[in-house]
Amino acid sequence: MTWIRVAPFDDDEALQRARAAQQALYPPEYAQPTHPHHTPADGIVASHSLIPEALHHSFAAFGALMSPDLPLTRRQHEMLTTVVSATNRCQY
Repeated sequence: MTWIRVAPFDDDEALQRARAAQQALYPPEYAQPTHPHHTPADGIVASHSLIPEALHHSFAAFGALMSPDLPLTRRQHEMLTTVVSATNRCQY
């Protein structure tokens, strides 16, 4: 759960478009939440909901880096993201 104010995704078309465009760049296995209690207001994406343009650009970059067209395996991608999150002391 984020500790900052977030905008509800259902109430803002620009926010919905930004999230949809960002999600389209991610590998298909990222479509389902990994945590059983995850809601659209939880997490790092919702923490960017007050600025939809920033949401799209920040997460589109990550989506491009996770592309299956790159020479890294899915396991290598996941390991890199885990190490970066741990180094930054980030729970996401």
